[in-house]
Amino acid sequence: MATEIRVPTLGESVSEATVGTWFKKVGDAIKADEPIVELETDKVTIEVPAPAAGTLSEIVAQAGETVGLGALLGQIAEGAGAAAAAPAAAEKKPEPVAAAPAAAARPATAAAPQTSTSMPPAPAAAKLIAENSLSADQIDGSGKRGQVLKGDVLAAVAKGISAPAAAEPAQVQARAPAPAEDAAREERVKMTRLRQTIARRLKDAQNTAAMLTTYNEVDMSAVMSLRSKYKDIFEKKHGVKLGFMGFFTKAVTHALKELPAVNAEIDGTEIIYKNFCHVGVAVGTDKGLVVPVVRDADQMSIAEIEKEIGRLGKAARDGALSMADMQGGTFTISNGGVYGSLMSSPILNAPQSGILGMHKIQDRPVAIGGQVVIRPMMYLALSYDHRIVDGKEAVTFLVRVKESLEDPERLVLDL
Repeated sequence: MATEIRVPTLGESVSEATVGTWFKKVGDAIKADEPIVELETDKVTIEVPAPAAGTLSEIVAQAGETVGLGALLGQIAEGAGAAAAAPAAAEKKPEPVAAAPAAAARPATAAAPQTSTSMPPAPAAAKLIAENSLSADQIDGSGKRGQVLKGDVLAAVAKGISAPAAAEPAQVQARAPAPAEDAAREERVKMTRLRQTIARRLKDAQNTAAMLTTYNEVDMSAVMSLRSKYKDIFEKKHGVKLGFMGFFTKAVTHALKELPAVNAEIDGTEIIYKNFCHVGVAVGTDKGLVVPVVRDADQMSIAEIEKEIGRLGKAARDGALSMADMQGGTFTISNGGVYGSLMSSPILNAPQSGILGMHKIQDRPVAIGGQVVIRPMMYLALSYDHRIVDGKEAVTFLVRVKESLEDPERLVLDL
């Protein structure tokens, strides 16, 4: 008897995924709970464990296909029963072909290869799209395989999406054709769902928020001295290294309490003030940037923050972040200094109203007490949504972070 491999629950607000890598081939032996296939969602990559031991008898969903919740991915036969599912596989093969006549019957949608789905809009949705002079390409579909439904069109109209400009067809071509001698040396790789989501969210943030960046610099001498003095004792007691992120995060939570607008978000015509600090920490991985969240960071000690950041960072690099690890952030810290960045203007992580960019610590000459001295300096950059955060609040926020880092005893004494 065959055991079905199906798409598990993917988390809140996630209804579909893209099949990534199959770790086994048809005919391979499988142990129960052994990772068998990788799924990529908009937020994280998850591994689907084998529901039973046996032999992989059939792969229904191939790498690159989009699947919904509960969709059949493959089947496991008891023992060496790989061939048992061959007739079933043959029955399923005509299914993709059935979409071809539908596509041929709708030549208007055939000219939209850049959409994330080959499914035409639902009839009611198509009527609304035509009535509002919109394009299906402008609307994110929530139906199966990304199909645009009537509710998606109504939501888009409510958001104020307008008909594409007359010159827009020229934008369909993403790039000019490459010369033949160059084209032969190019490589085209389909963007992962995570990378597509990163691109869309960052562009949406630029288009939606009135984004502005303000800068300051901080003398890291005190933090570096404190870290050097206590790092061995700290690691021995807490089992984790004393890094800089614990200080950064704690300094941010102190500043957020004083300036709640930087920790708020806009919802329509209302401002939602968060009376808690869930700090997102941007982590670079092989598959793109992810932002796991340190929840209630304002209630944690520096040691607890370091432990949680260490856990989240390892999970991000291993592709083992859960949906709960990624949700609910109220403010984000991006530390480009670990890669050598001297200065940058970070982009907001919508719907948050603030993101702090930390950078490389570099010895620079500074004037102190009328004397030029060499100090380890770091630039700070706060990008914020000017619709909700005024310039005075943004500058004050950076000054408070600077004061905490230049006098870290303030963090311990909660000053």
